[in-house]
Amino acid sequence: MALRETAPPEPSAPRPGDDAVATTAPAASGRGGAGAADAGRAPARSGRRRAAAAPVVRRPVVPGAPPAPPMDAGDRHRLLSGAHHDPHALLGAHPAPDGVVFRALRPGARGVSLILDGGRHVPLNDEGDGLFGGSLALEAIPEYRLHVVYPEAEVETEDPYRFLPALGELDLHLIREGRHEQLWKALGAEPMVHQGVAGTRFSVWAPNASGVRVAMESTFWDGTAFPMRSMGASGVWELFLPDVGEGTLYKFEIATSYGTRLLKADPMARRTECPPATASVVTASHYEWGDQEWMAHRGDRPVHEAPFSVYEVHLASWRPGLTYRQLAEQLPAYVKDLGFTHVELMPVAEHPFAPSWGYQVTGFYAPTARLGGPDDFRYLVDSLHRAGIGVIMDWVPAHFPKDDWALARFDGFPLYEPGNEMRAEHPDWGTFEFDFGRTEVRNFLVANAVYWCEEFHIDGLRVDAVASMLYLDYSREDGQWQPNEHGGREDWAAVRFLQEMNATVYRRNPGVVTIAEESTAWEGVTRPTECGGLGFGLKWNMGWMHDSLEYMSHEPVHRKYHHHEMTFSMIYAYSENYVLPISHDEVVHGKQALVSKMPGDWWQRRANHRAYLAFMWAHPGKQLLFMGQEFAQGDEWKLERGPEWWLLDAAYGARADHEGVQHLVRELNGQYLATPALWQRDTDPAGFRWVACDSADDNLLAFVRYGHDGAPLLSVSNFSPVVRHDYALWVPQEAGHAWRETLNTDDLRYGGSDVRNEGVLERQQDGLLRMTVPPLATVWLRPV
Repeated sequence: MALRETAPPEPSAPRPGDDAVATTAPAASGRGGAGAADAGRAPARSGRRRAAAAPVVRRPVVPGAPPAPPMDAGDRHRLLSGAHHDPHALLGAHPAPDGVVFRALRPGARGVSLILDGGRHVPLNDEGDGLFGGSLALEAIPEYRLHVVYPEAEVETEDPYRFLPALGELDLHLIREGRHEQLWKALGAEPMVHQGVAGTRFSVWAPNASGVRVAMESTFWDGTAFPMRSMGASGVWELFLPDVGEGTLYKFEIATSYGTRLLKADPMARRTECPPATASVVTASHYEWGDQEWMAHRGDRPVHEAPFSVYEVHLASWRPGLTYRQLAEQLPAYVKDLGFTHVELMPVAEHPFAPSWGYQVTGFYAPTARLGGPDDFRYLVDSLHRAGIGVIMDWVPAHFPKDDWALARFDGFPLYEPGNEMRAEHPDWGTFEFDFGRTEVRNFLVANAVYWCEEFHIDGLRVDAVASMLYLDYSREDGQWQPNEHGGREDWAAVRFLQEMNATVYRRNPGVVTIAEESTAWEGVTRPTECGGLGFGLKWNMGWMHDSLEYMSHEPVHRKYHHHEMTFSMIYAYSENYVLPISHDEVVHGKQALVSKMPGDWWQRRANHRAYLAFMWAHPGKQLLFMGQEFAQGDEWKLERGPEWWLLDAAYGARADHEGVQHLVRELNGQYLATPALWQRDTDPAGFRWVACDSADDNLLAFVRYGHDGAPLLSVSNFSPVVRHDYALWVPQEAGHAWRETLNTDDLRYGGSDVRNEGVLERQQDGLLRMTVPPLATVWLRPV
């Protein structure tokens, strides 16, 4: 809004209704965190000064307008208390029997005048409590602006209450139906030009509220001046504020039906203040993408028949202190050098508590402001794509925290969470679960999944804690849960939500994959929705992870008693489309880093680590490795310091120990990409054949993988510290006659003892292939 004269210093008392709206984001502060108790009064001065503007140009002033008809006392009370459903019916300009009635609400103003054609100023009458009104003998409502005089400044502005709704009937219909797949374009703060005037449309779903107002930093978090209108049965409230632009800090002030007021962040905010501040920020994207080629071809090959090797990253701690744009200069190059096809980002949506690692989300539509703005995050994704790397994002629709300024009891009643307290509380995390049976809540989440894929070009969503959504009794004892309508423990509303989410994402975004973190035996997680499945593309194989790590934790002398833990996964390997995850969850909370889970001395631990990684890369299924494990850091991941990069520093005496493992991971990915047998038939039983699955006494496992062209790869793992000389393995005739070793984790380059098979190995007439199997090592062989 243009100031009409140079602004003096800050007044001694705040002005809750001041119109000098911030148009650029100020430094983060705690002021955005004002609670409900502060909503009805102006907080202490912020110390900010108003920007100077051109000197006021004096306009001709005519005598004041005759008084407006008095406002109904009930309407006046509801309007001033923020509990009126239709402030546009009371404010602005309205036809009357004798002309046009004008009324404005400007708390703290000394006077308000209409600016009519030719620049005429017509003063309105002070009706008290910030209300100004008057009547003019006009035949029609004219074009007009408002000139508002405050004790220390004058502003000229458009009247927000002269504008028609900026939210269309189709949007409202889709919201009511729960089918608005681009909900972020209808709700939240949307900068736009409306009726020829630039400003921002604010809209929020709060069906139980008595009234909703827009509170901004510039109004000292008092929303008195800007009540919103109810859009009927949709439960949506709307207001277009002219001259309010990007960078404006805002919240919604909600009057509850039991008389209290809440100050809430926008559930649909696309940008937030940097925590611990909690205000929402008006934003619009100006980013120009450069990943057109990637986007055009990412869906060329079905994911279950494509190479898929994932590097899991916590962005804030990968290189602590780096922003999104600084990460874009380092992360793509590092991941590309190691040969991973994808990165998986632990949650990037805004969250107030950093040690939650992003899994307790308050801003579902906003990338965390800790590392930069939304366009900065787009730049990071774009940079990864231009490096040929796909981007998967952890997505958390299972629950949300109870912070009183966020989603919890948003309009004074359970809204996003179930009304049943027994069902609303998540017993493990101290959070609320979503009400998956509520149409608008389901829409909020489905649209959120679409949002990240369409607005940020995300290639995959790894859906967190799916099991906790599927079962009503998850982590609950008897008496703490209620059966479904059929008497079972399944949450069918959650099932329908997941099916709708998957179907919508796949329909709208070809090439995107959804991945379930699901730890139970629920049938059909990766089965298509039209066949009754949940519709995910891939599922984390938690059973393989737990069993194989349990096996590896035993001393080699005891491993023969646990041999089945390494073979059992092949019993169910083709029941779903699997990812083999060694994720962050396995290297925190006392579980130790991957190399530290292994028995033996330091050399044996690293040897076990290398052998296990090669076994994992060869096993049917895609693979995921958490940062730091690619160079065998010995300590658990710590949020505050991230990977122990110093282990790769030239000044560190054991640098080669860690570089060797890192070099192995680079080689594993290189051969993986070049060997279709390792990924083309991950979901086809014909792509796998055991060579040795019963050699428990030798701690040895061997199998053949096939590609569509029949070209095989033989993987042999020896999980004992004994060299197996002249070891005989039966290999199928069609697998090949002459074999050559292509990878050996005992290679000196990787830190091994360099027991190798030189030259060509011939399959004998008896079908046996005789080879030397190095200790605590995995060897890959391919036909010559």
